[in-house]
Amino acid sequence: MLQYRLSVFLHPTSLARSFSSSIPRRATAQFRIPVIDFSKFRASTSAQEKKETADEIVSAFKESGFIYLSNHGVDPQQVQSTFKKSADFFALPYDVKRKLAWEDPRSNRGYVEIGRERVTQSADPDEIATLREKAPDFKESMEIGRDWDSTWKNQWPSETIAPGFKQNMLDFYETCHELHVQIMRSIAIGLDLQEHFFDDKIDEKCHNLRLLSYPAIKSTLLKDEGQARAGAHSDYGTLTLLFQDSVGGLEVQNPQTGEFIPATPIADTIVVNVGDLLARWSNDVLRSTLHRVVAPPAQAISETESVTPKRQSIAFFCNPNFSTEVSCLPNCGDQAKYPPVNTGDYIVGRLSVTYT
Repeated sequence: MLQYRLSVFLHPTSLARSFSSSIPRRATAQFRIPVIDFSKFRASTSAQEKKETADEIVSAFKESGFIYLSNHGVDPQQVQSTFKKSADFFALPYDVKRKLAWEDPRSNRGYVEIGRERVTQSADPDEIATLREKAPDFKESMEIGRDWDSTWKNQWPSETIAPGFKQNMLDFYETCHELHVQIMRSIAIGLDLQEHFFDDKIDEKCHNLRLLSYPAIKSTLLKDEGQARAGAHSDYGTLTLLFQDSVGGLEVQNPQTGEFIPATPIADTIVVNVGDLLARWSNDVLRSTLHRVVAPPAQAISETESVTPKRQSIAFFCNPNFSTEVSCLPNCGDQAKYPPVNTGDYIVGRLSVTYT
């Protein structure tokens, strides 16, 4: 039954890829992720100024599905503090972290140990289980949702063990939500919708803040077939806001050639990409693109072995309200490619086969 539900809910980027579209402004060999200055949107004094930035963002999301956002308004000190609190959490003893274990896809909260998740585009639970056994993702994560939810509770470490962790993450969650609202307004303008079209469809803050730790690992363990720090996948929701450290490893697939292109970290920018639900909402006008995390250059420790450095990142997975019905947006084609889908059902269905 679950497999059938997934075949209905999954966006085609999760089942198969079609690379028939062309990039009009540059050759495929020049595929890149553009850097877009968001200050002109945030501080604009006219509708025309907002429209110019909005068109840049929507154009990039049509072509590659990814952008670097600069001058985004998120305080660098808040980002640094969140990275520090994240590193402190993952440095806690395993016995402490496992008591906060992720338990249910409907909750999607808690600690996920190395090897438990296997991101993939497959919709077959048996195939995913085989992939997980053969080539698990070499990362651990901490999943945080909205904290006032009456049904599903966040798994917080005690203040004694992790002082300041909870408040830091709650503050950062709100900061990311506010940025999500602004970017969605820019998308609405770029699609010739009313600026506030999405506001009441994302105001319940049904997002997921994911702290990620990629431990240092011997390079030989990442050379098996299908192995990566995080396998090729697309994201589930509307947008993902990704904060990277300087180590690197994120790669984005050129939708024209299938080649994976490094998304090299750029200081003080946020990598923003389209998720499957927004692609579906836009009738594929906006592109949800495959990406993965691979090992950055390794450091030799002997004549036959090397070690890849540890890596940190923070992903904020933005979602519509779980009650929102996602169906073809106005101005995105006369013929809807997909039937309407409930956001909550879709997200839970994707998570159900991703974790053990």
